[in-house]
Amino acid sequence: MRFIILVVSCLIVTVVYSQHKHYYLFVGTYTTSKSEGIYVYDFDAESGNTSFVSKIKANNPSYLAISNNGKYVYAIEDERNNTISAAAAYRFDRKTGSLTFINKQPNKGIGACYIAVDKQSKWLFMANYASGSLSVLPIRKDGSVDTIRQFFQHSGSSVNPARQKEPHVHTTVLSPDEQYLYTTDLGTDKINAYAFNPSATQPLTPATDSVTLSTPGNGPRHIAFGSTGKVVYFINELSGTIDAFANKNNKLQLIQTFPIDTTNNGNAQRGSADIHVSPDGNFLYATNRGAYNSIAAYRINKTDGKLTFLQMIPTGGIQPRNFMIDPTGAYLLIGHQKTDNITFFKRDINTGLLTQMATTLEVGSPVCLKMIPRD
Repeated sequence: MRFIILVVSCLIVTVVYSQHKHYYLFVGTYTTSKSEGIYVYDFDAESGNTSFVSKIKANNPSYLAISNNGKYVYAIEDERNNTISAAAAYRFDRKTGSLTFINKQPNKGIGACYIAVDKQSKWLFMANYASGSLSVLPIRKDGSVDTIRQFFQHSGSSVNPARQKEPHVHTTVLSPDEQYLYTTDLGTDKINAYAFNPSATQPLTPATDSVTLSTPGNGPRHIAFGSTGKVVYFINELSGTIDAFANKNNKLQLIQTFPIDTTNNGNAQRGSADIHVSPDGNFLYATNRGAYNSIAAYRINKTDGKLTFLQMIPTGGIQPRNFMIDPTGAYLLIGHQKTDNITFFKRDINTGLLTQMATTLEVGSPVCLKMIPRD
């Protein structure tokens, strides 16, 4: 068990992290080069080492979502040729670590890039980058995916002529209380909110004042909620910035904008990618691609959620996509699409600082990392 004790005045607060020793690490990939599909590894949380467990062939399963009970894995299936994307369901055997294909359903969108599942495992939400749309598909009791139930087509554009001629929906993220689903639209510089009712036959309804405008040219990409849900952070791919919004009754108010990489690279290409908050809610991390290939660490102010810069280091590969902090809070893993590797960092849970480890996992075009307990 990993824990820390914080002394505040005369109060002693213990923050307990996950006590499991082994986890299943799932890796979603693009299968246009060395990869064949979804890979499963054993991750040892005491040593930080990994070992291969299984794999299953799939077409560009670039993003994954895992049911709350760990029995089912859902993946994007994207043929990468401007055809309709699909949501694929897999049964996961917790004893053997093997995946078995169940079924798949088309989602009506093109170029799917993100998939999420609610805690009750009733619904899948998919962001379709190329077609600028949001798809909602129900999940049957046996874990299989049913036919599409809702489809929201975004419209509009923004100021970047190369990247923002049309909508590009990038994420579908549920709020911690699952009352709302948020999407980021890189193409229109908008954040959309939908009220979520898991019991309804059509579970999403555009919320009142449901659109928040981002700064023109930002290109909002991914979302990370603070530990209380009262502050939400958006990473902006095109501007290379993080926006912190106070979240009060689903009304977002900008409280801070922070550059991710402050090194003097002039007009070097940015491509900010992913953003996550540590399990204890004290630190935030964000990655830059483009000419940078770096990860930044920030301390989160517990009072107002604002960020203080701590560290900027190389990620150990080219084109860092998705990264994750393991459930113990002790490690951070980064997948690199162009160098076909996952790098490992030791994370100091007290200071938030990262130190790269010698461990490297070779996987073709890794773009999504997920974990669940094994033991």
